[in-house]
Formats: sequence, C-alpha cells, structure tokens
Amino acid sequence: MYSYDKSPQLIAIFCMGVMSLTAQTPVAPVGPQVLGADQSAVSSQGQVKPVADKTPERVPNYVLGPDDQIVIRAFQAEELSDKPIQIAGDGYINLPLVGRIKAGGLSVGQLEEELTERLKSYVRAPQVTVLVTDYRSQPVSVVGSVGSPGVIQLKGRKNLVEVIALAGGLKPDAGNTATITRELSMGRIPLPGATDDPNGRVSVAHVKIRSVMEARNPQDNLVIEANDVVMIPKAQLVYVVGEVQRPGGYALDERDSMTVLQAVAMAGGLGPKASGKKAEILTQEPGRPNRTEAPINVRKILDGQAPDVELRADAILFVPSSLPKSAGGMALNTALNMAGIAIWRF
Repeated sequence: MYSYDKSPQLIAIFCMGVMSLTAQTPVAPVGPQVLGADQSAVSSQGQVKPVADKTPERVPNYVLGPDDQIVIRAFQAEELSDKPIQIAGDGYINLPLVGRIKAGGLSVGQLEEELTERLKSYVRAPQVTVLVTDYRSQPVSVVGSVGSPGVIQLKGRKNLVEVIALAGGLKPDAGNTATITRELSMGRIPLPGATDDPNGRVSVAHVKIRSVMEARNPQDNLVIEANDVVMIPKAQLVYVVGEVQRPGGYALDERDSMTVLQAVAMAGGLGPKASGKKAEILTQEPGRPNRTEAPINVRKILDGQAPDVELRADAILFVPSSLPKSAGGMALNTALNMAGIAIWRF
C-alpha cells in the first residue's frame, strides 16, 4: 500500500475528481434516471428557510400557543369579527366585549366554546368560528437529506414519518439513521436507547428511519413535539468507478461495509473494456492527509480464485480501462465525475 506522493499524475487526476465530487450535489434515484439537487428550501448562503402557511383554516384539535395568529368570526358581533389577533407570550388575547381571555393551551374548538359562552351576555345565540392564519407556536426543524429542509409548524398530532413527509420526504442519498433531539422541558423521548446530553438540556434518540418508513419498526414512529429537531444525515457510500456498467456511489444503508464482489455486482458488472486485473482500492487512512491506493485483481475475485475484500464507507473501487495508459487518467477523471452525479440504492 502506498500514498499518492509516489503517483503525481494520479494525484492531480484524483484531486480533479474529488473537487467535482464535492461540488456537485445532483443524485439519481434507484434506476437509470438522474435528478438534479432539490435546494428549494435553502438560500444561496446555505441558510435554512422556514416554511410558512398564511392560509386561514379551521383546525378544531389544534392547540393554540404564543405567537399564533388567529381570526375570529362571530355572527352579530362585528366588534371582534375578521380582525387578525396574535396570541401574546403569556397565552392571552384581549377582545372587545369579552375582554381578556387565555387562548394559549386551548384547542381551536375549546376557544370557540369559551367565546360563545362569553358572548351570550351580548348576543342572542352567538355563532363563533376561530380560524388560524399563521402557525408559529409549534415549530419543528427538519434538516439534512430531505426534499425541503427547514422549519415546519405542527398542525395537530404528527408522527416522525408524517413530519418527514411534510419536509419533502427522504432524498436518495439519505442515510438510514434519523436523530431526534427534544428539549427536556417537553419530556424525554419515549424510546429505548434515548439519552440525555451531558448538560441535561435535551433528550436524544437515534432511529433506523428506513425501517420505520417501511413499517418494519412501527414502534419507533414516535409522536413529534414542538421544538424537536429531526436530523437526516447523508448515507455512507462506497464508490465504484471506471469501467463498470453503472458507476457511482452505493449506499451502505444498515451495513458497515460491503465486499468487492457485492460492489461490482451492484455496479452491473465489469464493462467490455475493463482491465479487472489492474483495479485499485482508494481509501482514507485515519491520521493521513491523502488517500492510499492498493492494487487488487477483481477478475480473480469474480472467478473465485482470490478471497473477497471488504470495502468500508468512503472507499473507492477503481476499475481501469484496458486502453493504453495515456487514456487511463482520463478514464479515472471521468469516472470520478460520474460518481459525483449518481447515487444508487438497492
């Protein structure tokens, strides 16, 4: 095994590929189609933008809280009809006729009942409707590898899968583990393995999100609370590049590694011009600034004449072309560019 300082030409070519791999974010779903990156919820400065909803709607079970904005419609009580009202930090609102009333902590339906009762002294058979025009009291941050990362507002009871769906669903490059962080003032996360941070401020739990979404672990589909943070990291990948049928990055999902045989199989096998005898594995060793390369005879592994080799996260299996050496560098650069475009799951 040797470092790139012994292969100057390969260093330059590899660096060009890595720069492309880092700069490009488009990914492909399962299958041959390649999709562009969805950055609809991220500004040019990389800041997460909140998702706002200003459409008035009546949600009877929604529990009102500070900073929520409502509109009250009361038949024969024009003094308080169709005027925007923001709930104060202490949960109270001030209204004509009925005076000061605590709305925070009440559901929309309960506030309607309370207002109806108070208006009976002024209006015969009052009819009251409460509409929410701006949800602000129950924010949840969903960040990482989802379609529309940002801040969403809960409108009633929502579980983990529903919150991820509201954030645009998982991206193809999403990892398998979701991390949920909850303020201890809201209680500890009711999942086995949940822990408190050393400062005693938050409860943290890790969930195998794909198992939850596929209903294999429904018990982990917990109810999300206001101010929770849901983090979906990118998947750990093994790259297969060069002369293979389907070059790109392959997600490890719930595994810690895959073998060369598995990687080549997922890449569709060797290409017609592949030089499997001269393949290389590029790895990043701990404590070393540069990747190292190790020669490997993929052809012998495929023929059962050599033991299979393990590939861990971020490893690159490069299968060169059988063309003259002058074209080999171009092949590696092209392959690394393709690895920056396509990410595959099976």
